[in-house]
Amino acid sequence: MSEDLKKYLPTTRKELDIRGWDNVDIILFSGDAYIDHPQFGAAVIGRVLEAAGYRVAIVPQPDWHGDHRDFLKLGRPKLFFGITAGSMDSMVNHYTAGKRRRSDDAYTPDGRAGMRPDYCTITYSRILKQHFPDVPIVLGGIEASMRRLAHYDYWSDTFMPSILVDSQADILVYGMGEKSIVAIAAAIRQNGQIPHDVPQTAYRIEQGTWQGNKENTIVLHGYEEEKKNKLIYAEDFRLTEIESNKINQKTILQDDIVVNPSYPPMTTEELDAVYDLPFQYLPHPKYKDKHIPAYEMIRFSVCLHRGCFGGCSFCTISAHQGKQISSRSKENIMRQISRLKDLPEWKGYLSDLGGPSANMYGMHGKNRHLCEKCVRPSCLQPVVCPNLHQNFAPILDIYRSVDKLPYIKKAFVGSGIRYDLMSEAYGRQLITRHVSGRLKVAPEHCSDHVLQLMRKPDWQAYLRFRDFFNKVNRESGMHQQLIPYFISSHPGCTTKDMAALAAETKRMNYHPEQVQDFTPTPMTLSTCMYYTGINPYTMEPVYVAKDRQDKKKQNDYFFWWRPRSTKTETEKTHKQRTK
Repeated sequence: MSEDLKKYLPTTRKELDIRGWDNVDIILFSGDAYIDHPQFGAAVIGRVLEAAGYRVAIVPQPDWHGDHRDFLKLGRPKLFFGITAGSMDSMVNHYTAGKRRRSDDAYTPDGRAGMRPDYCTITYSRILKQHFPDVPIVLGGIEASMRRLAHYDYWSDTFMPSILVDSQADILVYGMGEKSIVAIAAAIRQNGQIPHDVPQTAYRIEQGTWQGNKENTIVLHGYEEEKKNKLIYAEDFRLTEIESNKINQKTILQDDIVVNPSYPPMTTEELDAVYDLPFQYLPHPKYKDKHIPAYEMIRFSVCLHRGCFGGCSFCTISAHQGKQISSRSKENIMRQISRLKDLPEWKGYLSDLGGPSANMYGMHGKNRHLCEKCVRPSCLQPVVCPNLHQNFAPILDIYRSVDKLPYIKKAFVGSGIRYDLMSEAYGRQLITRHVSGRLKVAPEHCSDHVLQLMRKPDWQAYLRFRDFFNKVNRESGMHQQLIPYFISSHPGCTTKDMAALAAETKRMNYHPEQVQDFTPTPMTLSTCMYYTGINPYTMEPVYVAKDRQDKKKQNDYFFWWRPRSTKTETEKTHKQRTK
């Protein structure tokens, strides 16, 4: 058992003793259970720091009640504390779009709810500052990343300052933080000071003391100004989103918050090095006989790349991982698959050969110089960029090579795909070899003006893909289903638009299963429109369904086959659209 524990990052004093450690350099606190798998951020950061020569421990899901013993049990680290809320924003993890408390938590043993606090990053940070006021605190993960500047918080219905303010932390890493966290650790080890020159970080200064290059700095209005005037916030959001999607970014300054430009996207060699670290691909042994739903979902999945250039208005992926694609080498991917086959309960099935958008693997701009000048948030909307190199050969080679492995019975693509980014060869390979009977896609809506606000392809693009999907199934003698995702109450969407969507699904005799009431999350365009009622790119008003009854009525349209008050309007719209 002792030897098994040595294979993981230590989580207790006993595990430190097994390694013969009196102390550690860095202690990570995570809102998730500790799963030593590259799909979980805390494990990745811990392994990267370990590979850089640091002694790293991790405290998963510490009890924040009472005497805070979980925060004290490993003592004081030599360098810093690292904090992440986990793989999700803690408020998304805890609450539905209707702000009802969820009864389970997929990232917790046995799905148990209540194992992390609301606003997890802030709570953990304040506790550590209380007990270790002189130890630096580094924030990371999606909750910190998406709250690095002033933002609207849907769950409290308030406009909040940067998470650095409320958390009292010293520095924040945004995005995928491997390079930033190693640079921070090196600087603190060298001189004991929080560095202010590390890319992809945000930190606080004394207001009015900024000495940076003004030509390379975007100065936003202050938090109080944005809070008082939604027009000002909308303008600042547009500037922030455009700058965050550039290859060559400027520094962003807001009050006493400085956000440094990001690192360039990781090279294939850099990404391969991360995935070659000694992950065990299992939960820590402390969870023996426990069921962790999120792990069960991804245990036999393989992420081929990072980043997404789709730019969907409601999605945080491009804001967190970036618009540029970083892809792993085929050899590195095959090595991971070879390791997965040796895991307990392996039965020959890969649940996912994917990524943020599965079919973007290996894609990039044809002319790099044009990409460096680009300010578009999406390479696909409103039209596909002519500079986009749509080369499906590399991903098809991976799919076919995986299929030939003797220990693979079936490799599925469980991640989302962009059906507006498709070749016939890719589509046929996907549909005939990598669908588990149901292929999930996300048209989200059918109304053109709503889809434009979402930065999604028009409804006809979905219908063309549906016809192609059905054709390939007929020709192959298969009977697979295409399952579309839809969203109600997105900014710009009215009950009339929902009636139109209900009529479309009725015309297709489709009973929607995968439906979602829009949930505003920090730092997305959709959330900015929800909060301000303004499209920040046109400064024109946008209708927003905020009233609970209005939102419920919109969502009810998905279930047009059930008896209810919206049925008459759906029938009327159905007749109009089928004429």
